[in-house]
Amino acid sequence: MIDLYTAATPNGWKASVTLEELGLHYTLNALDLGNGEQKDPAYMQLNPNGRIPAIVDRDNGDFAVFESGAIMIYLAEMTGKLLPADARGRSEVIQWLMFQMAGVGPMQGQAYVFSHSFPEKLPAVIERYHTETRRLYGVLDTRLSDREYLAGDFSIADIANWCWVRAHDAIDIDLDAFPNLGRWHDHIAKRPGCAKGVLIPDQAHF
Repeated sequence: MIDLYTAATPNGWKASVTLEELGLHYTLNALDLGNGEQKDPAYMQLNPNGRIPAIVDRDNGDFAVFESGAIMIYLAEMTGKLLPADARGRSEVIQWLMFQMAGVGPMQGQAYVFSHSFPEKLPAVIERYHTETRRLYGVLDTRLSDREYLAGDFSIADIANWCWVRAHDAIDIDLDAFPNLGRWHDHIAKRPGCAKGVLIPDQAHF
């Protein structure tokens, strides 16, 4: 049994979607980010960084895993699904997972913060993060021009990037400018595990 600690953000969705796609049983613990529950000392024993998500694998000696990408890799390796076993296939998936973690997530996250949450409007900063997010979307669009998924079959790389791209409206990016990315986005949105996973928990904070 897996205990999931999360909130309704793109990084939180990465964990819940992965659990749903893998058909794993889990207990949901929804954290209220606005009230700072992610900084509670008991939770920070699981995730020293005080962020979401985190999981605890009760069947593996109450083993805690934090960082969304690390959670995805752990669950994929545990089940033998969504991550190829061969070195080349595994590397391709992890490359595109890291692309999201190092690029899409940080850039799109900052675009959102400076557009909606920062107390001062800084047009040059907002434009910088929006421009970089659009550039990264363009990389994904090119990658998807001749393939159905980012790396071979459907994988944790698709889940990770999709969970962020599906929030494109929050920073006013229109996917019509990225037809391959839009096709991929809509295709993945129809997967039952993905559709259910982004409703867990059901109150979005992004």
